Amino acid sequence: MERRSFTQLSLLASMGLLVPLHACKDNKKETTENLPEEIPFETLSAELLTTWCDGMLATQINDPENPELHGALYCDACDRIHGRCMDAVYPFLYMADTTGEQKYLDAAINVMKWSENVSKPDGSWTVVPNPKSWPGITVFGAIALAEALHHHGQVLPSEIKQQWTERLMKAAEFVHQNFNIDYSHTNYPITAVYGLHLWGEMFGNEEYSKHARQLADEFANRLTEPNYIIFGENKPATEPSEKGLLPVDLGYNVEETLNGIALYAVAIKDDELLALVEKSMESHLEFMLPDGAWDNSWGTRQNKWSYWGSRTTDGCQPAFAMMANRNQAFGSAAYMTTELLERCTVDGLLAGGLHYKNHGVLPCLHHTFAHAKSLAYVLDNAEILPEVNTKTPLPRSKNYGVKHFSDLDVWLVSTGPWRATVSSNDVVFKKPLSQAATGGSLAVLWHEKVGPLFTASMAEYLLVEPYNQQPQPNDEDIALTPRIEVKNDERWFTNLYDRKADVLTSEAPGKSVVSVKTQLTAKEQKVLDDAQFYLTYSFEDEVTKITAMTKTWNPTSGVASLVLPLISPNHEKVVQVSKREIEVHKEGGRVVVSANAPITLMKTKKSRVFNMVPGMEAIPLQIDFEEGTNSVECSIKVV
Repeated sequence: MERRSFTQLSLLASMGLLVPLHACKDNKKETTENLPEEIPFETLSAELLTTWCDGMLATQINDPENPELHGALYCDACDRIHGRCMDAVYPFLYMADTTGEQKYLDAAINVMKWSENVSKPDGSWTVVPNPKSWPGITVFGAIALAEALHHHGQVLPSEIKQQWTERLMKAAEFVHQNFNIDYSHTNYPITAVYGLHLWGEMFGNEEYSKHARQLADEFANRLTEPNYIIFGENKPATEPSEKGLLPVDLGYNVEETLNGIALYAVAIKDDELLALVEKSMESHLEFMLPDGAWDNSWGTRQNKWSYWGSRTTDGCQPAFAMMANRNQAFGSAAYMTTELLERCTVDGLLAGGLHYKNHGVLPCLHHTFAHAKSLAYVLDNAEILPEVNTKTPLPRSKNYGVKHFSDLDVWLVSTGPWRATVSSNDVVFKKPLSQAATGGSLAVLWHEKVGPLFTASMAEYLLVEPYNQQPQPNDEDIALTPRIEVKNDERWFTNLYDRKADVLTSEAPGKSVVSVKTQLTAKEQKVLDDAQFYLTYSFEDEVTKITAMTKTWNPTSGVASLVLPLISPNHEKVVQVSKREIEVHKEGGRVVVSANAPITLMKTKKSRVFNMVPGMEAIPLQIDFEEGTNSVECSIKVV
């Protein structure tokens, strides 16, 4: 697309004169069925970027007499200013250039002026106005500023352009002097690959270009075997778990790290590196659900899983859109995740899941200014962008039975209308109790007619990164992961803390079965005596069956229960058909849950429980083991 044509398109988008997005909001259907004809990817991106930039403008502090505040973007959800809000300089300057509107130029200038509050003499920026706070985020701010200057610097007054250029040079030098492959989590040094290349080109600095190459050469050493999945999202980055698994986080990989290496490979036209990146992207793409969601139910940094990715990452569109010429399914991923981001947008800001508005939870501003950069990038590169559409199905849209990712100890199921994830991944992030889905848990259950039915949360919601996570609303923390549990006066015992669960699978025509042997375990890894259980998940065309069984359980230790937090926004009708059957009326059909024992609704403070991971409302269903029985059987149908 020629630049002039694209500018006109962007202007039309900003005025609301393009075809409206065909997305459903929080209170609408969560599937992609019966949607109107697909609009161009650039149009979709331009409309959403306009929405987000206007949403961010509404948060910008206008207080010229107070330089500590003036120009910052204030996050009402977190009641603070996020230091990285200066990243918004890139989407703001893009909008200023393509629309000619002064408000966007002012916004860009003011947010950069505010960034002096998180600026250090060594060229770095920090996450809060404290010189001792984390400076690694400099790589993201410096890339955003470089892209803004490179594509749109001509709209700036010459004096300001010069100031920004000099500030960028200091930030680039900080990254050059401090970043190596072991600098924090892998997303930092691999993002720096693209950054150093970009700054090397802008400033004619060969040392930056050489440094980019050195880091890029390390990429192959940060891939798992046999699936080429990026690892290193933990400290130490290369330390394996007891099972020998390396720390992998899908959200950070697809929304940040892959951008750094893919954009570099595309820029320098390195065929060998492009082929390696393509292999890695193909494996990561296996985890995208058919509605464009990234299934990070099991990742090390699951504490920030937001259904579409991760709370503080940048978005997958740059890598997946720019690589669509090598695999058209990459283009499908870029398009579909952008649609999902639009569905999760609330009052101009990107919310961290589908049900924020339903539950009255404010969206964190960080989501928006980070992801806006990715849309600005694909729009600035529209002239060289490969064709991006949804004509090529995603891997998980296909019916393939069961796939085991041995380097993750995660199983993906694709049988009939069902998509499921079972996790026995034993990697724990940072704090020893920050536990993502494990224990052979059914981390995801998704149906083609009604969307997500189960989505895993942390076993216990912890503020692992207090500046980058929102607290649970209503002071209520109920895990969304399906599980077996025993609660007594002393502890909570559940398979969600069992890092040694054994998993077996079997397949027959039209049927996939996953069998789990697990010990009920407390968060400190104390195992409950005589608490060995067996879980079986059976997936068929018409039904998913869940069976929990034990031969060793001693009821004196407490009541054992199968807990199934069924994803359901609060407008959906719930009908207790009988003691052993419950219906949830969704737009795509009735979800019928039946069991061989009474089904009760756990008491919650509101009609639905809400978990920040991954931003969903749910009805916690509980089925107790009745006295004298050793099994609970449950079936789930969509009628």
